[in-house]
Amino acid sequence: MSAHAGTVLEADVVVIGAGPAGIAAAARIAEAGLRTVLLDESANVGGQIWRHRPGTAHPRAARDWIDRLVLSGATILCGTAVVDLRPAAEGARFVITAERDNAPLVVAAMSVVLATGARERFLPFPGWTLPGVIGVGGAQALLKSGLSFAGKRVVIAGSGPLLLPVAAALAGDGAQIALVAEQAPRGSVMRFAASLWRKPAALLQAARYRAGFLRTPYQTGSWVTTAHGDGQLDAVTVTDGRTSRRIPCDFLCSAYGLVPNTQLARLLNCDVAAGSVVVNERQETSRPFVFCAGETTGVGGVDLALVEGEIAGLCAAGRSADARVLHRRRAGLRAMAEAMELAFAPRNELRGVATPGTIVCRCEDVAFGAIGASWTTRQAKLYTRAGMGPCQGRVCGAALEFLFDWPADAVRTPAEPALLSTLLADAGNVAAGPLHQGVFQ
Repeated sequence: MSAHAGTVLEADVVVIGAGPAGIAAAARIAEAGLRTVLLDESANVGGQIWRHRPGTAHPRAARDWIDRLVLSGATILCGTAVVDLRPAAEGARFVITAERDNAPLVVAAMSVVLATGARERFLPFPGWTLPGVIGVGGAQALLKSGLSFAGKRVVIAGSGPLLLPVAAALAGDGAQIALVAEQAPRGSVMRFAASLWRKPAALLQAARYRAGFLRTPYQTGSWVTTAHGDGQLDAVTVTDGRTSRRIPCDFLCSAYGLVPNTQLARLLNCDVAAGSVVVNERQETSRPFVFCAGETTGVGGVDLALVEGEIAGLCAAGRSADARVLHRRRAGLRAMAEAMELAFAPRNELRGVATPGTIVCRCEDVAFGAIGASWTTRQAKLYTRAGMGPCQGRVCGAALEFLFDWPADAVRTPAEPALLSTLLADAGNVAAGPLHQGVFQ
């Protein structure tokens, strides 16, 4: 049995996003006896962090939470892209319009938990559009999906702790890791590492990752300035601000941390500060009955996402008192996340890497030199169509905000590319259908 596309589902709480935060939230809500619907665009639950190669098992923590979710009685709808989220005119408080199996799906809910995660921040440099240049998380996803990097020369460059597990995983797959270049200064990285003395498990994990590519230099205070190649990447130039060197490679994995996905929260006019959704101690946003958990509230890793998801789920289910025992753990993990954000913040020198001819908006083929530094985001869209392509600014938006110190632009429906039939769908023009609790689709 499944929820048929074109039907209206009624739920007490809808959770959007089936990564660790969304899984924890949905499990807690459904266990409390509330009608719970979990929506995710991917084919399987788990998000990027718990994605795994076909034929291999999830990590133990992931298996435990996914099993708990399945047993909770929540309705799990994968392959479902949320297009719109708006207040309901009557009855339920919110209406979620989604697309599933190329047809509209409408969900009416009394509360919403947003666990929409984050995406990679790409900063443009000459040659970054060459085949062979991919994101750090993108390389991890390709590896987990079955692509082999065995025998390939790889440079990993950018910022943040994600560089370590990706380097270890690629090396374990047989890749020849030529260099791991971290743009953060050595002092910042060392101070962050020293701050983890109260988190020995995190230090041990980092040490294990480093041991996975022990023969490869891990160079701090360094970044890529150019990717070279005639139709295909064959080398990169890396600098420390004083000297530069050219390194032959087949793949460059480059990204500068993660950017929270706040589009759906901003559609509801939830407060956003410093790029993250603002929440209170209950993980509730500035809009009543809208909760938020995980990377959307600030990038902090899987452990923080899980505890925030539990708190959001308990509070959405009306069990705020039960959530209080988790507050102290959340506080410690948030402090570590804030230290990480400070340590690995993109350096100012990265603003000067792009040349006038460097493409900054790949969808619309807009060069850096075509954008005026005194413009606003809206002017850039009107004059050059930057951010107006199929990705709707998901790639270039964060880059332009960093390069020109622009605030995030307004969002509007649709939140995802969608069929016209989906855009026209609403609770009044689709047939009502039953809510099948406990069905894993």
